[in-house]
Amino acid sequence: MKYLILTKLNKQIFATSIAFMFAVCFTSCDKDGSSDFLDREYNLIWSDEFVGQYGDLPDSTKWTYDLGTGNDGWGNSELQTYRDLPDNVSLDGLGNLVITAMDEAFGGSPFTSGRVKTQGLFTAKYGRVEANIKIPFGPGIWPAFWMLGSNIDEVSWPQCGEIDILEARGQAPSIMYGSLHGPGYSAGTAVTEAYNLGNDRFDSDFHIYAIEWGEDYIDFFVDDILYNQVTAEDVAGEWVYNNSFFMVLNVAVGGGFAGFPTTGTPFPQRMLVDYVRVYKEI
Repeated sequence: MKYLILTKLNKQIFATSIAFMFAVCFTSCDKDGSSDFLDREYNLIWSDEFVGQYGDLPDSTKWTYDLGTGNDGWGNSELQTYRDLPDNVSLDGLGNLVITAMDEAFGGSPFTSGRVKTQGLFTAKYGRVEANIKIPFGPGIWPAFWMLGSNIDEVSWPQCGEIDILEARGQAPSIMYGSLHGPGYSAGTAVTEAYNLGNDRFDSDFHIYAIEWGEDYIDFFVDDILYNQVTAEDVAGEWVYNNSFFMVLNVAVGGGFAGFPTTGTPFPQRMLVDYVRVYKEI
């Protein structure tokens, strides 16, 4: 897969010229590793390179927050309270967004963390959505980069649809998951595929997590390796991915997916996000 690579040094130049559209050609190998390639061309339509000073909050024209504990720990028995404070969500001055989970009591919860989203500010429908992320490590830590249907307030979950571009269990740092949740295939029956780094670990460096999304398919990538393809025929219920979706980045503590922290779970836990980019197919 061919694409533009931006270093930390030229991020500022990129950020100041983001208004200019450019074409990018992605070449993706088939899931079975065959030599049959898919060529798609995209224009960059939205991005955040997280350029700013140390301690700055993320760009308020691009990101807003989920706050508090939600309903029953955001529906997952999570243990944290989400806050919009720099201790939990801020820039590091080096071109990264940092979402930090902390072992501190607040709002009736034993932990705090951050959850940012583009709801009400930006949505995407089809194209390529990607982020370059370094995830944390530790039992009971649940980092995620995902999308929700923008009609969630009208139709609720899972009818709105959910696209999980990255989920990981902190106690298993070599494995990540990509999933789809919709009516008839949500939670424990979601359409899910794991990707295993083998002897390497996702918390040791940045990795690019992406989807390429069309009217009747969603392809999942890690570091430009296509590891799963899902079509409308593969889901057990309605295909609900022909609407606009907003993006979410968060680090949860505890919950049904990751389990719960142990005495050996180190804190604070930090997820670093180098960039988030959205492309539209030409």
